[in-house]
Order: sequence, then structure tokens, then C-alpha cells
Amino acid sequence: MTNLQSQSDLRRRLAKRSKGFSLIELLIVIAIIMVIGTIATTSYQKAQMSTRETAVIKELESIYGAQTLYYTSYGKYASSLTELGPPANGADGPQGANLLPKALVEGSKNSYRYTMTGNGSIFAVTAVPEAYGSSGRRTFYMDHTKTIHQNWSAEPANANSPELK
Repeated sequence: MTNLQSQSDLRRRLAKRSKGFSLIELLIVIAIIMVIGTIATTSYQKAQMSTRETAVIKELESIYGAQTLYYTSYGKYASSLTELGPPANGADGPQGANLLPKALVEGSKNSYRYTMTGNGSIFAVTAVPEAYGSSGRRTFYMDHTKTIHQNWSAEPANANSPELK
């Protein structure tokens, strides 16, 4: 009977022990979930930045296309993004050719700031992240040659920066 009683006691103790998780086990599970969450968040943010940077490159190509159309229509390149955008009032013309959307013409799109300078025979566009490191890791520069340059720092890219390939 003592052997049977000890087996019964052992079963009760094991059953009592396996009813739930210990605090240490729960803390370990929470720690693992936090590590996985951190890795996933970091990967998601990097993917978002890459997507924005790809969109910026496409916007620079759009600006080049708009400049080509502007040059064909008016015999010179636009000197500002405003000249490529919708007209302030009235019909399309050199002060508002309606070749680019208003959001891009206002200088901020895809969490990047766009600036353009020109004198009629040449132009240059820069695109800089609004918050370097979180909205983008690169700055971009493009001129009338359609060559896009990039810089992997907060300093704006220029004609001497490495070409995007």
C-alpha cells in the first residue's frame, strides 16, 4: 500500500506542477517575442525606406520627362518646379505647364524634399529625406544629363557624388 500511496503522491505532485507555466517560463517567452518583434520592425522600416527611395528615383525620372516636354514647348528648361506644375490660374503656359502633380511641385512627396534650380539651358534637382535615417538613407541629385547621383549621408548629393547604377 505504501508503494501505491507513493505512486499516487507522485502523480498528484506532477499534476500539480504541470497545471500552469512558471514565472521564469513566461518571462522567457515574452523575451523571445520581444526579440522577434524588434527584428520584424527593423526589417519593415528598412523595406519602407527602400520603397521610398525607389519612388524618389521614379519621381526624378518624371521631372526629367517633364523638363523635356517643357523644353520642347518653350525652348528652355524650367527654372523651378512651380513652372512644371499646374498653372496658378488660367491656361497652361511657361509659368505653369501642368506637367507634374501639385504634390511634387510643392516640393515634398514620399517623405523627401525636392528642390530644383535652373537657368533655361541647364537644370538640377535634389531630393533629400525629410528625416534622414527614418524616411530615407540616401540623398539624390539629377541634372539635365539625366544622370542620377546618390549620397549615403545626410549631406545632399551633387554632381560629384557617385552615380546611381
